[in-house]
Amino acid sequence: MSTRRNQSGMSMLGMLCILLMVGFFAMCAIRMLPAYLEYLSVKDIIARIAMDPDTRDDQVSDIRRKISNIFNTNQIYELDPKEVEVFSKGGNTYIDANYEVRKPVMGLIDSVMRFDDLHYQVGMPEPLPPRPAEDDK
Repeated sequence: MSTRRNQSGMSMLGMLCILLMVGFFAMCAIRMLPAYLEYLSVKDIIARIAMDPDTRDDQVSDIRRKISNIFNTNQIYELDPKEVEVFSKGGNTYIDANYEVRKPVMGLIDSVMRFDDLHYQVGMPEPLPPRPAEDDK
């Protein structure tokens, strides 16, 4: 007869709980990874446009057209080029491509990813600090 002290290992219920948790996090990663990879592409595109020497001399409409063409070429679907703000202020041109993505995970559970480090001044290599959102004030 074996006693409880000699037995070791995980019960079937414990194993099932661990598998459910691992499965849930794997499903979240699978659903969120494409949006995150697309964000990395958007960040690279906006940074390259902001650092392009030709962009300094371009008008706002030319920069918007350039962004739209590159987004179309790279198949960027989560961020509409019309949502990218391009504006001039104080003699400088700014590109603000901050956005947020909501992906359904399961049932009524959604994941929200907010990408708020896509605010560039044309000619500057680093993004500007994030601006506070309206709901954060």
